[in-house]
Amino acid sequence: MAHVLVIDDDQSLLRALRLGLEAEGHDVSTADNGDHGISQTALQSPDIVVLDIGLPDMDGLVVAQRIRQWSDVPIIILSATGDDHRKIDALNGGADDYVTKPFSMGELEARIRAVLRNRGAESADPATANLDLGSLYVDLVHHEVRLNGKKVDLTSKEFNVLAYLARYSGRTCTHQMILGAVWGVGYGDEAAYVHAYVHRLRQKLNDEDGTLIQTTPGVGYSLQPTPAKI
Repeated sequence: MAHVLVIDDDQSLLRALRLGLEAEGHDVSTADNGDHGISQTALQSPDIVVLDIGLPDMDGLVVAQRIRQWSDVPIIILSATGDDHRKIDALNGGADDYVTKPFSMGELEARIRAVLRNRGAESADPATANLDLGSLYVDLVHHEVRLNGKKVDLTSKEFNVLAYLARYSGRTCTHQMILGAVWGVGYGDEAAYVHAYVHRLRQKLNDEDGTLIQTTPGVGYSLQPTPAKI
């Protein structure tokens, strides 16, 4: 069957899900917080992630968004609330399905099968967790950036903008694409946000002339890999 990674801080629920899913023939791994879950997703390349929305260290939606920066692994959100806005945010943020607690093992198993069927059981590619772009190295899992081997300190939002451009290096990313990926649904006309963060990135990456992050006037930006300096 499938390799399922369950990310939840409720130890009783983790045990129940492990027993229930293994009884259905799945191989089950677990993580009890968001940071561990992100790392395990990169290291284990599960076929599907079952992710609780209420984690002790970060919101489950943030976990889903971070995983989406470098992986297309199917994600099913578990939540104690059936609030429509949370569902919409989860689905727009990269989740494939949303299950409200309490739920039966039969329902979860059916949803896992449906998501895997719809997504063709695509698994995450661990090689894309690290992007080596000549002078620039981006670790998408640990949020680390190095320029010519030296660590660059970025804020969370700065990193997310750079990570999106790095993920699609060599291609032009429109203002709308960057806004949707980094700021989320509802941001489509705030190109000034993107301009401001690209300006900050250029300063921190010694790229004031726009050689690394190039501008396509009126459209967006593209990250063009440059040779590392010896």
